[in-house]
Amino acid sequence: MNTSSDTIELGDICFDVVRKDIKNVHLSVHPPFGRVTISVPSSMDLETIRLFSISKLGWIRKHQSKLLNQKREAKREYVTRESHYFLGKRYLLKVVEQPSPPRVVLKHDSIELYVMPASTLIQRESLLHKWYREYLKKIALGVISDFEDKMNVKVSDLRVRSMRTKWGTCNPTAKRIWLNTELAKKSLESIEYIVVHEMVHILERHHNERFIAYMDRYLPTWRHLREDLNRSELGHVDWSY
Repeated sequence: MNTSSDTIELGDICFDVVRKDIKNVHLSVHPPFGRVTISVPSSMDLETIRLFSISKLGWIRKHQSKLLNQKREAKREYVTRESHYFLGKRYLLKVVEQPSPPRVVLKHDSIELYVMPASTLIQRESLLHKWYREYLKKIALGVISDFEDKMNVKVSDLRVRSMRTKWGTCNPTAKRIWLNTELAKKSLESIEYIVVHEMVHILERHHNERFIAYMDRYLPTWRHLREDLNRSELGHVDWSY
């Protein structure tokens, strides 16, 4: 896809304008500080883009304010009695040092991290994130299995990775879905919402009326779930219009 970029300044807000081979305008506010991008069709003139941007200033300021006031997780040290989350529930970490293969064990109210003596923060973090990825992929595959027949779509590939600005993304042509590892910390309902959202993109690439109609059909509670997710800690998701 061919792209080019411009910049528009409206008061204290600077818009990064990205021209693409697309049909619809896509406006996004990105964490952590509210950077604004607007993706537009290649043929759209700058004055039309400026007028559209002015009409969305209220929406932009609202979501920039949300980002700046949003609670965020403290930096993790991966030590005993540190709080960690899994599927929407808070657990206390228990680090067990012993000369055996590293592993993670989920208990009723704790996550046990079995590591080699003198293990580093990076090693502990890597072990827990690998566990998160494996669990999330297993849960997401179950959601995909539940919805493929209902939606008459087929997901060809599912992958999990760390992402800075999105809970998930989809390549509709390849029918490939990526999920943010951080989703493992959220509720099962939130995971279902993101997976279904990305599956709908196989049917409709853009966030237009057709996309919304599909979401209403297959997951009627999606608006409520989206708001819950956007109010949660971390702020890894961006807001898009």
